[in-house]
Amino acid sequence: MVEWIPLLMFAAVCLVLILGYPVAFSLAGTAMLFAGVGIIAGWFDPSYLTALPSRLFGTINNVTLMAVPLFVLMGVLLERSRIAEDLLDTMAKLFGRLPGGLSIAVILVGALLAASTGIVGATVVTMGLLSLPSMLRRGYDPAIATGTICATGTLGQIIPPSIALVLLGDTLSTAYQQAQLNMNVVNPETVSVGDLFMGALIPGLLLVAMYLVYAVFIAWRNPQRVPPATDIGKVPISQLVANLLPPVVLIVAVLGSILIGAATPTEAAAVGALGAALLARLKGELSFKRLGEVGQSTLEVTCMVFMILIGAAVFSLVFRGYGGDDLIQSLFEQLGGGVGVAVLVVMVAIFLLGFILDFIEITFVVVPIVAPILLAMGVDPVWLGIMIAINLQTSFLTPPFGFALFYLRGVAPETVHTRDIYRGVVPFICLQLVMLVILAVWPDLATTLPQWVRSLR
Repeated sequence: MVEWIPLLMFAAVCLVLILGYPVAFSLAGTAMLFAGVGIIAGWFDPSYLTALPSRLFGTINNVTLMAVPLFVLMGVLLERSRIAEDLLDTMAKLFGRLPGGLSIAVILVGALLAASTGIVGATVVTMGLLSLPSMLRRGYDPAIATGTICATGTLGQIIPPSIALVLLGDTLSTAYQQAQLNMNVVNPETVSVGDLFMGALIPGLLLVAMYLVYAVFIAWRNPQRVPPATDIGKVPISQLVANLLPPVVLIVAVLGSILIGAATPTEAAAVGALGAALLARLKGELSFKRLGEVGQSTLEVTCMVFMILIGAAVFSLVFRGYGGDDLIQSLFEQLGGGVGVAVLVVMVAIFLLGFILDFIEITFVVVPIVAPILLAMGVDPVWLGIMIAINLQTSFLTPPFGFALFYLRGVAPETVHTRDIYRGVVPFICLQLVMLVILAVWPDLATTLPQWVRSLR
């Protein structure tokens, strides 16, 4: 009975979250309730809780996590400075007169926003407000329009600099060191957020290419569902350069500094935030009022992330106190089939949990539990991180609880039915699952670039 308490804890958390209680307090409250009952019943050693202050202090001193508020600040600044609006207008003029051209424009702008904001909710809402009315007005099928916007908005999960990759990188770094120490490795290797950024670059670009191929295929097969926008004029070269060059330069500066080893992700995030502020100032969009709004929005997102992190730290501590790690490891051993089956089970579990949990909860609660076991079995940490990131990206789109669907439903006009949104995301879910299979068959897509860059340093 006692050995199954960790799984009961997990089920209880999922139930509490489904009931609508705040995530951070659900994690911490459920854990403390189980710890209290366990102490009274003699099932739980209270000395485990004495490690909590040092864990929280270690979180506060974690330099890597400083990148989170900086990347959030960078994204919010770019969102509020109308850069997305100018980009979309430029791309619409460039491609809009072709069948499916607006879909192509949305995908390209969404990819650029993903590489500059890394916030799924902000990208989906921004693209929904800016592009959805334009696409519907020009006769686009509502399912194609909404599906394209939702799927493109989730690219912020996989295209660096992604907040999801920052959090995953920090979690996997700890799990990788723990796995090596458990194997009595004296000088453990490390995996960094920069490694995950480099590993995600090729899969992320491949996913964008797959989206574009799908948009072109629809335009070729059913042009009446994605008609050309005949009322859009040509874009001058000067306008194209003026609207496209600044965000691209900023993205290259942030990612390039990480890839060549000139800056850590935290330092690059600071450069990105400063660059975004300069772009907003040059566009005349950085008033004191707007700066206050940007600061408040950044504070809200950052507080949410770190409160969940604290709640997850309490939960994982109590989970391990009940022997949850040993239970999961024994379950993997009983499955048989080796590493492949274990990874498949974890991927399926994360996919299903994505129906009810956000990527932050999965990163802070699920990954620390399963990652050390998988890494001890010889799984490459960068490959595992990218697989998890794409899997979490898929969970954003999966009906009926996909968060991207809720984001778009909140800003879509009443003429767009929820079933249209659900119908529209299905092809993109299939494309992401195909990307997972491709990455599973050819893991070098995620591991080659980090290894090559490391060899150059």
